[in-house]
Amino acid sequence: MTDAVYSYPGERLGLPEAGSGSIGRVGRRIAALVIDYAAATILATAFLGYDQFALPAEAGVTMFTPMIVFAVLQIVFIPTLGGSPGHRIVGLRVARADGAWVGLWRPIVRTLLLVFVVPAVIWDQDQRGLHDKAAGTILLRA
Repeated sequence: MTDAVYSYPGERLGLPEAGSGSIGRVGRRIAALVIDYAAATILATAFLGYDQFALPAEAGVTMFTPMIVFAVLQIVFIPTLGGSPGHRIVGLRVARADGAWVGLWRPIVRTLLLVFVVPAVIWDQDQRGLHDKAAGTILLRA
């Protein structure tokens, strides 16, 4: 077994160091997450009656409503547009490791793990979170 040294994330996977097709970096990932969660909160407030300032007993809907809307956005848009609205706005896309279409089950697995947060903040040397590794996906620059 060799201990190869890689100079940048994604090199081991045969991806370019920068530009289109390179690994999406942390700043873009965080920006996409903020955009998606803000959109989910706005949608939950506008259409489902969610009130982030109400006490849970007064809210009428669960305090997890924005997270449910967030998950739906991820599951719907990843297979159809190649990424969530936040991903696409900041120039990222979700792809399979082999470059094929992500399909329908990968976004579901990826999103369910993402909403538990921990898999998303544990990365390998290629900056792939456990949620991406489990789903066989990579977050790339578009």
